[in-house]
Amino acid sequence: MRLLEHFPNLVAMFFARAREKGDAPFLWAKQDGEWRSISWRDAASEVARLSAALRRLGLNPGDRVMLVSENRPEWLMSDLAIMAAGCVTVPAYSTNTERDHQHILDDSGARCVIVSTTKLAKPLLPAAIRANACEHVIGMDPLPAAQSGTVRFHARAQLIAAETLDAEACAAQATFTRDDLACLIYTSGTGGAPRGVMQHHGAILHNVEACAALISEDFGWGEEIFLSFLPASHAYEHTGGQMFPIGLGAQIYYSEGLEKLATNIEEVRPTIMVVVPRLFEVLRQRILNAVEKEGRFKAYLLNRALSIGAKDYAGHVPLWDRPMDLFLSRTVRPRIAARFGGRIKAMVSGGAPLNPEVGIFFHALGLTLLQGYGQTEAAPVISCNRPKVGLKMSTVGPPLLNTEVKIAEDGEILVRGELVMKGYWRNEAETARALQDGWLHTGDVGYLDEKGRIVITDRKKDIIVLDKGDNVSPQKIEGMLTLQGEILQAMVVGDKRPYVVGLIVPDPEWSADWCAANKRSCKFADMKTDPDFIRALSAAVDRVNADLSVIEKVRRFIVADEPFTVENEQLTPSIKIRRHVIRGIYGERLDALYKR
Repeated sequence: MRLLEHFPNLVAMFFARAREKGDAPFLWAKQDGEWRSISWRDAASEVARLSAALRRLGLNPGDRVMLVSENRPEWLMSDLAIMAAGCVTVPAYSTNTERDHQHILDDSGARCVIVSTTKLAKPLLPAAIRANACEHVIGMDPLPAAQSGTVRFHARAQLIAAETLDAEACAAQATFTRDDLACLIYTSGTGGAPRGVMQHHGAILHNVEACAALISEDFGWGEEIFLSFLPASHAYEHTGGQMFPIGLGAQIYYSEGLEKLATNIEEVRPTIMVVVPRLFEVLRQRILNAVEKEGRFKAYLLNRALSIGAKDYAGHVPLWDRPMDLFLSRTVRPRIAARFGGRIKAMVSGGAPLNPEVGIFFHALGLTLLQGYGQTEAAPVISCNRPKVGLKMSTVGPPLLNTEVKIAEDGEILVRGELVMKGYWRNEAETARALQDGWLHTGDVGYLDEKGRIVITDRKKDIIVLDKGDNVSPQKIEGMLTLQGEILQAMVVGDKRPYVVGLIVPDPEWSADWCAANKRSCKFADMKTDPDFIRALSAAVDRVNADLSVIEKVRRFIVADEPFTVENEQLTPSIKIRRHVIRGIYGERLDALYKR
């Protein structure tokens, strides 16, 4: 097994890799329709000079610098430059509203903001001008002229051009330790105002070192290619899609966006992908829809692949299935693999629970999908499924190297190790609640199976307790509902009630097909009250109920007014539903389901 060196800080790791790699390509992005790269040497030079520019502006070690940008090479180089200057990066989502930015600026006390485009600057600048601590705004792209007596505006390119500090001198100045603060990452806030999680260099390095050991032992560590498409401001992508590739000496390609992701995957041909479950739920449904339209023979082959794959996942393919298994490995599976570039070692799913059925589906098609588990408070990866231990999709695998996990008396999962945060920024009460005797109280409920793999049953705060005291996992039911072709999204409720009811967002592609087949106008307002449309959705709910216990069954449901999105604040940027927001919108209508 190849182990990663024990670096003193993230900046030292980056400059060590830059020295090794030199003129080899590092960061890739599309320009004028072509992929163009920045070498390790050029990236190191830019990081060094931007860090010098930040110091020249008067920023001191420990000062916070907010970073607002879509995923692009400049995002990562700015992040590294901030840390190289001894400052603390405060990543912010590109989807944030002016109110979100104001909260983070005021709470973090950031003295400087780096922003990419005029579009992203529009909701940011009013907040930056109002913020008491903000003194500088740096634009990656040219920003519109703005008048302010307290904030100075700078062009990133001009700041870099004015500096001469080289990479070696910058690396020599990075004398901070693993215990020093690297970044403040504000949690998505599924239940209130975001809190700043204090991640130190050692916490992220712990994750990088442990994940590198996993890749090396289970898959072999070679020339790795990553495709970055999850928000870099999210802890999962920040560590798994940015810092982890640096540790491996890998290349990072920046996707053109979700709408072009499928094309980018085929072009880039990544070896490792950091993904979220929703992507695979969508891809699974698209594959099923495409095969259905290709005729009975293709559907038969897919069903055989799924059947044999399920047996392989269980540990044994019978002798009589092996000729068909070989045929599928030469026909169906290569076609599916080609959609993912053809050289994927592993796709690691995190950020939300993965329905085991989805994982087994892709396993059957020849793709290795690993479910991981973590929290921003743990830098963020705590555990991950490993082929060498045995893939079991109902688990999130064993804890990472040098990570302690134990189960409290009430079933809560507790974590200890260098990966655990220093606490919440300027929030002693919440820090004391989350960190007790060195253990991070995750708020997740679960247990360890016979092989030491973590099994998560639910969030403590999300568990529905029915009026007779029965506990129900909403995430389990919602995951099963969204696997139905008719349903895009779902939320179930029932706390202190006699049974579970639901809110359903119909799948738009299925809805369009249904309208065409039933000669309806497909106006959403009309469809919500169309009894035939509701009956079709009810059939999907009934299929799910057939596999649920009596207390878990969804007895009634309503149709949502619109999909849950980040823009309407019903989803977090990491694609988790904001239950309190959705409950505020639909609460009366959901309550009315109990009065019928």
